[in-house]
Amino acid sequence: MARRRKKPAIMQSIIVPGLSLLALLGIATYALLGPTGIIAWTDYRSAIQERSKELAALEKERDALRNRQRLLNQDNVDPDLAGELMRKELNVVAPDEIVVPMK
Repeated sequence: MARRRKKPAIMQSIIVPGLSLLALLGIATYALLGPTGIIAWTDYRSAIQERSKELAALEKERDALRNRQRLLNQDNVDPDLAGELMRKELNVVAPDEIVVPMK
């Protein structure tokens, strides 16, 4: 009877640490190779650099649009901008004007 009691104890002393080791290996593998793991950090760094360049371009465009909005304020419209928009959208040109298209 002593042998029967030792076998489960030996099996339990091998199985529990073995399963724990497999669980730790799985967690370590996920921490290294997972979507937010150590290897993915380089991808995140390059993505952040690309996004910061895109953000700078969008901020520049936003500032230009804010300036244009300020110039088109209903209380005080810039006459040059109003004339430019009128000529561009309505194709209105005075007889003595020369149109030079710029691209």
